[in-house]
Amino acid sequence: MSELNKRILAEVESIPLVDTHEHTMPESDRQAHALDFSILFAHYSSSDLVSAGMPPRLMEWARLPLNRYRVLYNSRTRLGRPVLKPQSEDMDIEARWRAMKPYWEAIRNTAYARSVLIAARDLFGVEDLNDSTYQRLSQAIADTRRPGWYRHVLKERARIERCIIEIQTTDVDRELFAPSMRLDHYIASCSRGDLASLEEESGVAIHSLDDLVKAMQAALQRYVTNGAVAVKSALAYRRTLRYDKVTRHEAEVAFNRMAQHLGEGPSWAEAKPLQDYMMHQVIRAAIDAKLPIQIHTGLQEGNENIITNSDPTHLINLFVEYREAKFDLFHGGYPYISEFAVLAKNFANVYPDLCWVHLISPEIGRRQLHELIETVPGNKILAFGGDALAVEETYAHAVMARQVVARVLTEKVEDG
Repeated sequence: MSELNKRILAEVESIPLVDTHEHTMPESDRQAHALDFSILFAHYSSSDLVSAGMPPRLMEWARLPLNRYRVLYNSRTRLGRPVLKPQSEDMDIEARWRAMKPYWEAIRNTAYARSVLIAARDLFGVEDLNDSTYQRLSQAIADTRRPGWYRHVLKERARIERCIIEIQTTDVDRELFAPSMRLDHYIASCSRGDLASLEEESGVAIHSLDDLVKAMQAALQRYVTNGAVAVKSALAYRRTLRYDKVTRHEAEVAFNRMAQHLGEGPSWAEAKPLQDYMMHQVIRAAIDAKLPIQIHTGLQEGNENIITNSDPTHLINLFVEYREAKFDLFHGGYPYISEFAVLAKNFANVYPDLCWVHLISPEIGRRQLHELIETVPGNKILAFGGDALAVEETYAHAVMARQVVARVLTEKVEDG
């Protein structure tokens, strides 16, 4: 590291962060499930294990304490696919480590794995994860199951001033977090059962398309009253980001087909006009509430997703129509990073957000930040969001992000 890089890194490390995006599990849940090394595989590293060939069910066995939480998390937030239920709860820590070890060795080169090692080293004093350290690491993790761990990690170690958190509740620790809330379940309702759940949440009886819009508005108003600071959409996990401007009649036909169906409801293709219409209504409601709209673009977490669904250029018609909105585009749009930069450059209402990016690949983070600095006004670039379930991974990602920013700024200075 050059002297210039050392000086810039020291300055970057002194700056408190505003973390644009997290899924941090409540601290009480973390204390209940942080029993051993598997807490460091709460989120992204598990996807690399599967990519390396680890059977998904075996992966869930290997992180058994955490798997109990992920079942709860998916149920609570309606996120992702159902987690496979372990067939046995008798696997001790040694057996679970043996199951994971060969796949861990295969992923050690990835940035996800680097975050595991950074957290192990910096927060628990363990330099590596291997046969001779997994038990010591597990004990060190178990020893941190005490009040105040989150404040220690986020405030004192990561120097994060506040995290915008999205776990579909506004009941969060306001010293550490500010809530972002989803309205995707109002956009993508597919059955009478879904409508019943929306009625229960919103307090609005839903018998028509207009009622569905009123229910969404009522839910958003309650979120705002309870302190929500943004609206988040992650529908790129389930469908294309192209939200066409459809007529009210087209949306009403789709709504009526769903409302009259006694089974699972219409197909996604049949429901698309209703979803498109409701996305436009959500954007209008967010504008009225003066909230930014956070949209997942680019890489989806997990395995076997359809990346073309999340191409950020699908959103252009929304940027053109809703100039008064503020669109916070997530994840650098990776792998569509140049298209992502062009959108932020061309549209005053589009903000490029690098949440998750440095954890995916610091090299991509450096490349993208170089490009954004040269193409996008500096007041629009959002450089960090941890985007993690486990607070330890947020810490590691913050370390990686600061290193990326410092290196890019160093190279810019060296280039004159």
